[in-house]
Amino acid sequence: MPTRQMKESSEQHLVIKTHLQNFMNQVQKAPKTAPNGKGPPPQESHNTKNKGRRRGRGGRKVDQGDVCMRPSSRHCTVAPKPVSENPAGALVASTPNGSVENGGNLSGMEMSFPASSKSLSFAPRPGFGQVGTKCIVKANHFFAELPEKDLNQYDVTITPEVSSRALNRAIMEELVRLYRETDLGARLPAYDGRKSLYTAGELPFTWKEFKIKLVDEEDGIKGPKREREYEVVIKFVARANMHHLGQFLAGKRADAPQEALQILDIVLRELSTKRYCPIGRSFFSPDIRRPQRLGDGLESWCGFYQSIRPTQMGLSLNIDMASAAFIEPLPVIEFVAQLLGKDVLSRPLSDSDRVKIKKALRGVKVEVTHRGTVRRKYRVSGLTAQPTRELVFPVDDNSTMKSVVEYFQEMYGFTIQHAHLPCLQVGNQKKANYLPMEACKIVGGQLYTKRLNERQITAFLKVTCQRPRDRENDILQTVQHNAYNQDPYAKEFGIKISEKLASVEARILPAPWLKYHEAGKEKDCLPQVGQWNKMKGKELELLLAILPDNNGSLYGDLKRICETDLGLISQCCLTKYVFKITKQYLANVSLKINVKMGGRNTVLLDAISCRIPLVSDIPTIIFGADVTHPENGEDSSPSIAAVVASQDWPEVTKYAGLVCAQAHRQELIQDLYKTWHDPVRGTVSGGMIRDLLVSFRKATGQKPLRIIFYRDGVSEGQFYQVLLYELDAIRKACASLEPNYQPPVTFIVVQKRHHTRLFANNHRDRSSMDKSGNILPGTVVDSKICHPTEFDFYLCSHAGIQGTSRPAHYHVLWDENNFTADGIQSLTNNLCYTYARCTRSVSVVPPAHYAHLAAFRARFYMEPEMQENGSTGGGAKGMRAPGESGVRPLPALKENVKRVMFYC
Repeated sequence: MPTRQMKESSEQHLVIKTHLQNFMNQVQKAPKTAPNGKGPPPQESHNTKNKGRRRGRGGRKVDQGDVCMRPSSRHCTVAPKPVSENPAGALVASTPNGSVENGGNLSGMEMSFPASSKSLSFAPRPGFGQVGTKCIVKANHFFAELPEKDLNQYDVTITPEVSSRALNRAIMEELVRLYRETDLGARLPAYDGRKSLYTAGELPFTWKEFKIKLVDEEDGIKGPKREREYEVVIKFVARANMHHLGQFLAGKRADAPQEALQILDIVLRELSTKRYCPIGRSFFSPDIRRPQRLGDGLESWCGFYQSIRPTQMGLSLNIDMASAAFIEPLPVIEFVAQLLGKDVLSRPLSDSDRVKIKKALRGVKVEVTHRGTVRRKYRVSGLTAQPTRELVFPVDDNSTMKSVVEYFQEMYGFTIQHAHLPCLQVGNQKKANYLPMEACKIVGGQLYTKRLNERQITAFLKVTCQRPRDRENDILQTVQHNAYNQDPYAKEFGIKISEKLASVEARILPAPWLKYHEAGKEKDCLPQVGQWNKMKGKELELLLAILPDNNGSLYGDLKRICETDLGLISQCCLTKYVFKITKQYLANVSLKINVKMGGRNTVLLDAISCRIPLVSDIPTIIFGADVTHPENGEDSSPSIAAVVASQDWPEVTKYAGLVCAQAHRQELIQDLYKTWHDPVRGTVSGGMIRDLLVSFRKATGQKPLRIIFYRDGVSEGQFYQVLLYELDAIRKACASLEPNYQPPVTFIVVQKRHHTRLFANNHRDRSSMDKSGNILPGTVVDSKICHPTEFDFYLCSHAGIQGTSRPAHYHVLWDENNFTADGIQSLTNNLCYTYARCTRSVSVVPPAHYAHLAAFRARFYMEPEMQENGSTGGGAKGMRAPGESGVRPLPALKENVKRVMFYC
């Protein structure tokens, strides 16, 4: 194959060190929740005594009368609370999570910090919720019986070292085939594809070396196939403590035995890994359901997600349907024709065509088709700038040149028909090989990792959107098809999986009463099945932009200029919707315009009546935070962090937001709190938390005495790190405003990317479902499928429109406010009715969703820069800030748009 030499490139790797700080803990009492009735609830005394309870975690009472506050004309008053006196005036107890019990007030408080994450434990479940109408739902969790056998871990070393998991598995599969009945003592091990092997019971040895030979099936040489020999060393490492796992599932231990869970997960994935194409925790195959074309050379594959999870009912296997876009296994020329949408066999390619092809095919694996049964595979690294007919290369040390066309004719007897097309470049950066497009076919089973265009997204949603009943049936069929009880690996390890969906007790929380403006036709309303209808808008002055349907970057450019240069509030509409002019569309646009101009669409009646527990009693600020990361393939674009915070109390409907750019794919929010040195002022404090606390005080006349923080986008593996770093930043931001100012914090992670689905127990009972066949809005689950000991719950707060509703998963990591289960569940559900952009309850608590929208919007603030290959990459105008590791800061937002940018 013709080759050419390329210069070796070097890479620089950025190492980010995060300084995990420690912090203190303080808690408050929770007032009793007022029930909702069939009509608007009666007004209650503002000074109603709050009846709370203290959990076993410990905490300290706060005398709110000792907190310095500005006089307020608001109709909600702050009731003084009695203080538990401590004659010594010192710390009297240290609780397991590092909290302190203290009899003094905020100004005299001492702070205690845990020494490390080992002394930090997540908030325990305070009990189970009782509010709401009880019902039964089904969840896509399947009970798994614990094995009684010992689980053993062995280290695997393969020499020469192999980077491919597929080849590693092939080596170990051959080893098991040859030695299972002899050296392995009839054991059937499970292998993770890297360094670990797991067995049920011990192997007959603690250390052993094996020689394994594999035949190269792609070898095109006639006669005997080439063999490769590998040395495999298996060494005993440890035994998994199944007793520890049993105690954890029974709620007798707080620390999850991750090793045992990992082994069980690998065992149950072993057979599916051999049958299907594994992608992350999901498995895909064109045989599960016929692939559907998405356009431009892509197709959708159906698959399933699988994960073993510890729950209150024991171990459960979470199974869900999954879909993903794959590159269609087409001849490369056919793929290019689909991609460009034109005939490429007779017409030359333009420069923009080459850029598009290069971007689409870079990193894609292809196989040659010009060598009969020999199908060698290569990964595409680029595209030649010249057509094939102009490509020549040296064939010897004397620089004798030969054309690619001649080479393929002489070497393989292959005549290149379409020499006007460029060649694919394959191989590494030192040496690139030329392959004619017509001699290559795309290898099947390659996940498409780039962003889909609008047409592909529409086609993808049509294929993947399923009604709840259909999704439930597909999940059950998947479990039956996988036949876990016949799985040889599950049998070997003694794991039994139920084939029935878990039945779970749930409750449907009541919808909150909403308050309209007194000038409106309706003064208040009670939402029905998660939705309600419009208030009349008034004429407002703003920039109303009607954009073409395919507007490219026009929308982002308009928003960037309006919100960072002009300070102008704007509302964009698409032409296709403007010409249709439906009442619903006009109502939705009116809702956006009203809140953008400072109006309030609705407010919780309990909020203005001061009846929301642990919100209405003292000034409370509710934060939402999220980090969005650049698309796959963008290696230099920054991640965008956004924080929003409520700016009214007690209504809690208006928010202000701040955004910042930070290091590529950094999940910890770096600018929550920061200090820097000013030549004149010395050390200066700042950051998003501090600025939003100041903004709250300016807006309400009072400083927050309680903080509720909803954090979006954090995976379970990042819980400790995010909690340590970001809670510490909140502490420092508060302390920088006033000595000893430390309002109690409740820190809640919001998770949307999980695979738990809830189904109506009886699909024939229409009263238990909404119009789409989904469970009713307000359905909450905090038992059975939830964490054995920690404070989490699933909440479906919205009515479904199409497909199967995904409940949000809320995990309370830290709770100094002593929320009851009912308290935090009801608050979260009620907040979902305050989303300003529509008259429906939403699926995720609004502050978290606003933060997500703000982070997404901020990407428009980065002025595009043309990359070397002609594609558009993210960058930002302006100088680099000192100490930000090359991340360019976002342009500053104008003050009047900080409160509206996330309304879109």
